[in-house]
Amino acid sequence: MTEEYLRELGFETYADPNAFGKGVAYETAWRYRHTHAAQDGTVLYAEHPLNIPRCRLSTLPAPLNQDDVLADVDLHDRAALTAAIDGFFASHQGMGPALKANVSSAFRPFRRQE
Repeated sequence: MTEEYLRELGFETYADPNAFGKGVAYETAWRYRHTHAAQDGTVLYAEHPLNIPRCRLSTLPAPLNQDDVLADVDLHDRAALTAAIDGFFASHQGMGPALKANVSSAFRPFRRQE
């Protein structure tokens, strides 16, 4: 349910493009990126760590400091989550262009052409 739910809100699964093909580490992703940047170029990320029914919104993919978290709401409180997303875009001059799809770089070992 979480994947579909967050996709409906405009998020896609996020894999670190520098992770050398590791991609999403779990069967159910827990880190997401909004498909659109804000008008000022700021990107919104969401995560719900270890399947805890909380959703943290941040401008960082992996916020370690609580000061970097913009909102921490119950994952199933759609009204609060939608309000937090709308508030983010409102404070950054609205929704901007769509971001390029997030794809991790797959590790491809060198193969000789013989």
